[in-house]
Parts: sequence; structure tokens; C-alpha cells
Amino acid sequence: MSEADDPLVNGKAPSTEGRDPAYFSYYAMLQHQVVFKPSRTQNMLQDTVRTSTYRSAILLNGPLCFHDKLILDVGAGSGILSYFAVQAGAQKVYAVEASQMAEKMRKLVESANTESEALAKNTFLKDKIEVIQAKIEDPNLPIPQVDTIISEPIGVLLIHERMLESYLYARDTYLKPGGTLFPSTGSIFLAPFSDIALWTETMGKARFWEQSSFYGVDLSALYPDAKDEMFGMPVVGCFDPRTLIAQANPGGYVVDFYTITMEELQDMTIPFIWQASYTGIVHGIAGWFDLHFSPPPSVPSGNTIAMSTGPAAERTHWQQVRFLLKEPLAVNAGQTIQGWMRCVVNEMRSYTIEAEIMVGEGQLTNPTIPLTSIYNLDFNRRRGKWRLHEQTYNYNYYPQSDNLFRPEYNCLYEPEHPIDTTVVVENNFVDDNN
Repeated sequence: MSEADDPLVNGKAPSTEGRDPAYFSYYAMLQHQVVFKPSRTQNMLQDTVRTSTYRSAILLNGPLCFHDKLILDVGAGSGILSYFAVQAGAQKVYAVEASQMAEKMRKLVESANTESEALAKNTFLKDKIEVIQAKIEDPNLPIPQVDTIISEPIGVLLIHERMLESYLYARDTYLKPGGTLFPSTGSIFLAPFSDIALWTETMGKARFWEQSSFYGVDLSALYPDAKDEMFGMPVVGCFDPRTLIAQANPGGYVVDFYTITMEELQDMTIPFIWQASYTGIVHGIAGWFDLHFSPPPSVPSGNTIAMSTGPAAERTHWQQVRFLLKEPLAVNAGQTIQGWMRCVVNEMRSYTIEAEIMVGEGQLTNPTIPLTSIYNLDFNRRRGKWRLHEQTYNYNYYPQSDNLFRPEYNCLYEPEHPIDTTVVVENNFVDDNN
């Protein structure tokens, strides 16, 4: 990608039209509604955390948000959220799905409408669901103003795949004033981590291209590109929460689906400030998200349901993601670590991400300054760039109950004396590198 096409540079919100056929073909396959590949972790319907959380949120808020209501299911997939909405008493559900999965969903719905009672299945769905095979952004869809919108528009780090844009479009186009959005908010969490094995493995892949005589060919001219590529790939997979050097900011960075604008969603800068719990090496930034299902203020006495995808929570198909630094950063227990992460949409149904991380007090550079113009960062500061769609996977971690675990097993070292956790330092962005 040239600098002129880089969304972090030119400020454009690129179209995803070129990626849509492959995207919707992927979700038209039944296997991708069930099993996540290449992971052993199960996805979609068999992700019990995801599916049971949605069902609880819908059924527990059924009397107020679903009973005798008109419902819109955006990106319905297999239709499971539509079926839950009917179970909660929905008057009618408009299930919008762009992929061929809509045809499979229609078969299931029609099996409830057969005139033969002996052959009928899922009879509670009879005359309750209208399947619409289209993108929600298509004009003139047969959808009225609805009371509640349900969707599972979430990807890695909450925002990957840019399905949230369709969710906001549906909100602005079809939701009645004071209507309900499920989910209602998402919170992005970031924290510094140490993982020498992961960093060394990634560096080893880059160093392959350092060879000066590979079957008589000098590959070394490609080494800088290889290093940029390997370290520019976010690592998706669950990891040991004990590798975190500091805890994420309480509450995370909140994305309120009731109020956020499309422009705000397409270019977000997330500030962070941490205090190191250990002395060690920061190899990168870890990220995950929480989801919340809350009726709007106009719906009193609703039930709020929450779900976490954090490293200490029960596993989900989203897992977590880690962004490796090309050059690790040393930190002492008690020191402040601050910085920012900027997420800008790109044409690959995802985001281009840039981050700066700094140990100690000082001024942070402006997030709008391109990485290519940063030449001489301080010894206590690092900056990196990643494309969220160019994911690699790491599935080496499996939780174990180990009462004998010590931080030094992860190359983290506890301070001899308790550290002061009351220090607060404000993030301070500047317009230059001085």
C-alpha cells in the first residue's frame, strides 16, 4: 500500500465493496457458523459464552424490549438471534442477511410454516420471521421502523470486519426514537505484555530473510520488509493473563452504540496509561473487549447483561489479540507506561492500527503524524504499525491450575517493596517530536 492510499495518512474512509463477495461467501458456509478454523476453539453457534449471553440478554429483557415488538436482526447469519427474539415474544422479526446463509435460514423458517403438523418443525417460529437476503445498506428494503435491533457485528478487538458500520446504519435508518440496541456498548481493553517466546519466534521468521547465500541467492535486501511484515501482523489467540505487566485501564475505552457516529467509529484514538506491576520487558500491547446489553434510559427496570473476552475470562471464538513491538521496551515495577492506539478503517473490511508506548513521564507524539516521519524516538518510547486483517494465530496457551506458579517463570520480577498505585499521569499529546 502506498502512502497516498494509507488511511492513517490521507484521512479517507475506504470502501469495502471489493471485499464484500469473499466476505459474504465465507459466512454463507454452515461450517463457519459452527466451527472456527484453524483454531480448536469453537465459533459462532458453539461458542457457548457468546450464544448464551445473547440468549440471556434477549430473554431477560423480553417483557420490555421484545414482547409484541418489531425486531430487526442485522447480519442474521444462521438466524439464532431471530429465534431467540421470537422466544422472547416478538411480534415479528426482520432477519437481514446478505450471504447465501439467508437461503438456509429461510428453509428452517419455512419448516415451521408447513401445513402438515406432522412435518412441521420449530412451530413457535410460524409467521414470525421474514428473511431478507440483502445488505442492510441496500435501498428500499421492506423494513418498517422497529422497536429493537439485535446483531452480532463484532470482530477481533471489537472492530475487525467493519460490521459495526452496518449496525450503526441500521440504527440511524430503522430504529424508532428511544428504541433498544443489543448489544448496547463495547469496551476495548489494552495492556502491556511480556512474551519472549512469541517475540523470538516472530523475529526468527524475519531473520530467515537475512541469509546472504540461500542456495546461492542473497536474500538480505528483503530483511527489512520481512521484519515489518512479521511484526505488523496482529497475533490472535488466547494467552496467559499472568504475562501482563500491568492491568488494563478500568472500564476500558467505551464505544457506545447508541451515540457513536460513523465518523467516530472509523477513526478512533484510544489513550492508555498503566502502572507496571513488575520489572520486565514489554514485548507488545494486548487487546480484548467486553460487550454490554442494556436497554436505553427510556426503558426502565431493564436487565444489563455483560460478557468479557479477556484473557482471564472463559474462552470465546474472538479470543484476544496481541500487537508485537519490533523493539521491546524495558520497564521497572512502579513506572508509568502511557501512550495511545489509533485505529483507522481500511479497504480490507478492517482497520490499520498505529500505537505509541512510552515508559515514564513525557510528551507523546501526535497520533496523526505518520510513522514514516518518526526517525529518532527516545530510548524509552516505541511506535508500531499493524493491519488488523493480516492476522496470524498462536494457540500455544492452555489454562492450567498451577499453585506453584511464580512471576519469574514469565521473566517478570516483583518489586522488593510495595509500589504506590495512587500515581496518576495525564496523557499529553503534542504536534511534533521534540
